[in-house]
Amino acid sequence: MKVDHAGEHGAVNIYAAQIFMARFTAPALVRELLEFKSHEEKHRSLFSAELQRRGLRRCRSYWFCGVGGFILGLFTGLLGVQAISATTASVERVVLKHLQDQLISLASTDDAAVAVISKIVAEEQQHHDQSLSHLIPDHILSNVINRIVTISTESVIWIGMRT
Repeated sequence: MKVDHAGEHGAVNIYAAQIFMARFTAPALVRELLEFKSHEEKHRSLFSAELQRRGLRRCRSYWFCGVGGFILGLFTGLLGVQAISATTASVERVVLKHLQDQLISLASTDDAAVAVISKIVAEEQQHHDQSLSHLIPDHILSNVINRIVTISTESVIWIGMRT
């Protein structure tokens, strides 16, 4: 839950920075990004409430995820539609796998966590699928960003799960 909360904070900051940059580089995506950001803010609040209910502090990587997400959002937002969409598709693919793994491992032990995670999965899938629809197949920039963002997101989750 702590890592999920930190990840949602990172996602909010990715979208905040991308929205700022997309106003110049990809104005057609701004409305979609605003919608995605509102979903991520709601997800962050759900995880925050669950942490509070359990008497847990947020993850030590919370601020790292926020700053890292903002930097990633600025950089990819600067590069336009393909970079923005590749970033979202990559992050969400990794996050969806992480959430599905959590649902399986928590299914018989933590109904409250399963309920919170289940509320979020459909919107994360929507972000992934909509972003994929903007991508040009085999676009070099998208492929490079996909690799970098996938490795980065997997690493942040891995590190967060060990702290």
